[in-house]
Amino acid sequence: MVKRVAIIGAGVSGLTSIKCCLDEGLEPTCFERSDDIGGLWRFTEDVEDGRPSLYKSMFSNTCKEMSAFTDFPYPEDFPVFLSNSQVLEYLRMYAKHFGLLKHIQFKTTVISIRKCPDFSATGQWAIVTESHGNQESTVFDAVMVCIGYLSDPSLPLESFPGIETFQGKYFHSRYYKHPDVFEGKRVLVIGMGNSGVDIAVEACRVAKKVMISTGQGAWVISRVFDNGYPWDMVFLTRFMNVIRNSLPGPITTWLVAHRTSQWFDHANYGLIPKDRDVIREPVLNDDLPGCIITGKISVKPSPKEIKENSVVFQNSPTEEPVDVIVFATGYKFSFPFLEESVVKVEKKQASLYKYIFPPHLEKPTLAIIGLIKPFGAVMPVVEIQARWVTRVFKGLCQLPPVSTMMEEINETKKNKIRWFGLSYDEILKTDCLVYIDELASLMGTKPNVLALLFKDPILAKNIFFGPCTAYQYRLTGPGKWDGARNAILTQWDRTVKPTRTRVVEEPPNFCFNLLKLIGLFALFAAIFLAFK
Repeated sequence: MVKRVAIIGAGVSGLTSIKCCLDEGLEPTCFERSDDIGGLWRFTEDVEDGRPSLYKSMFSNTCKEMSAFTDFPYPEDFPVFLSNSQVLEYLRMYAKHFGLLKHIQFKTTVISIRKCPDFSATGQWAIVTESHGNQESTVFDAVMVCIGYLSDPSLPLESFPGIETFQGKYFHSRYYKHPDVFEGKRVLVIGMGNSGVDIAVEACRVAKKVMISTGQGAWVISRVFDNGYPWDMVFLTRFMNVIRNSLPGPITTWLVAHRTSQWFDHANYGLIPKDRDVIREPVLNDDLPGCIITGKISVKPSPKEIKENSVVFQNSPTEEPVDVIVFATGYKFSFPFLEESVVKVEKKQASLYKYIFPPHLEKPTLAIIGLIKPFGAVMPVVEIQARWVTRVFKGLCQLPPVSTMMEEINETKKNKIRWFGLSYDEILKTDCLVYIDELASLMGTKPNVLALLFKDPILAKNIFFGPCTAYQYRLTGPGKWDGARNAILTQWDRTVKPTRTRVVEEPPNFCFNLLKLIGLFALFAAIFLAFK
């Protein structure tokens, strides 16, 4: 029977894994190689080996209500989108509130994780750790690996002919900390993910010239969405998800493209995706269009050749002078302390059931938490993963046969487009609402909207039409939280409070009240059709 659980890493995934173990009566021991919690969200001036690294100015791309753990809302006075230091403060509050720190061994590196000789009978693991130069081996009943995927940079220099002749400075975005490195320089950022765009925008404030290179292009959206509300609270709702997943693919792609282009015409800004049949994850940035239209940033195609002090781009004979190149080319992931027979990574892929369990283990006592890129907030996703995993460890939830797990894994590998271009070349990306609902259903914590419609219609309306915040998964089933209903009904209050610093009373609006009444009828109709 599983009792002692080893947790590797004390970032977001590790902290919630500790809590979930405690909730299920397990005994967690967390090994953290650094001297503090926070993982990605803890800024340091130096890049630490084996740890994610972030730049000083990084803000969250998901708002506080969508990013909160299921039973621990952010303070109402926190801003809607958070700096890295504010996210870290929240994690410290979470750790203190639930008493997590006493279960963490800091400055302890995991050297190896191996099956015990009697693994087929016990499912136990022998873990070798090192602290202050001393190694120790300990046996655990189960393991939760929570190291993420943002510490091993992907730098494919072989794809950039001439880079070896470049006389300027180049580095991976992982090593970027402050914009002063770009002062007075001509800068090229290669790669158009969130980090690449953030760095380009920040560089253009001090650099002589900034270019961003992209072969595929990207849809760009702002954190500020309809009526000034956070993009994810408007976009990530059950109602919207039913529509997106019910319509034919071409219609969905057209609708999303049309919606993103309402802010600005992506073609006129050189950003429109090359393959518009595949809607890939959009870039979130509030400043990029303004930087392009004012000439501070120019968008370029992929580099064709890099020379000593310049770059030649595809379909362009002109050489562009460049002093600094930033490769925002993503990350690889690996598990150096695990044997390949346990988890094998090939071509940026690992065959894991529900992105978590190696399907071939005799006993399901090893889980990978957080190896996923949800289109939305990470915290609720990894918490749901940890909640399900700890119940599997205890035998309260069962995994299907190996053949069934492999069938689902292989289905994912068929390059099916489900939502936002979730092709297998981006295997870690997933529709977060569908994914969380899948795991919640396995635990019995998915809210039953149809039943709530008759029992608590106000709550049902908020759950179906409102933002799909994680509090929904504490309304029922194991781990039920008495504060979940109130957290859902007050989530908009906590969202607008930090921005309503000047309040002007408005007269009663008859039309608004009429629309609310019509909306109630729409609720009944929409839920009936959704569950028909």
